[in-house]
Amino acid sequence: VQLQASGGGLVQAEGSLRLSCTTSGRTSSAYNMGWFRQAPGKEREFVAGISWSGGRFYYADSVKGRLTISRDNAKNTVYLQMNSLKPEDTAVYYCASTRRMLYNGYSMAQNYDYWGQGTLVTVSS
Repeated sequence: VQLQASGGGLVQAEGSLRLSCTTSGRTSSAYNMGWFRQAPGKEREFVAGISWSGGRFYYADSVKGRLTISRDNAKNTVYLQMNSLKPEDTAVYYCASTRRMLYNGYSMAQNYDYWGQGTLVTVSS
């Protein structure tokens, strides 16, 4: 299973970006997905998660109301719509997947088995 994240770039504060994460290889819609980010000098942190069916969503408090996770299983792709971006959103964003049942464990990086290479988001003030 390979994950390819894309869509990062440079944007001004209050701007928007949409990240995509496409799964290839042994593809299946039965993967729970998550987005994480890592800012320079900081630990990797959870951003958002979505169940394999798309029926359950989880967000970090810092992004609620501004970022939206969604998925299109026909395209094996998960999206992260990012609105009202802030300079503190600057980070490398990673997508991750697992076939495990996560219950309330979407925010824990160790629960994911596959990771994309990351895409850089830079928000200027």
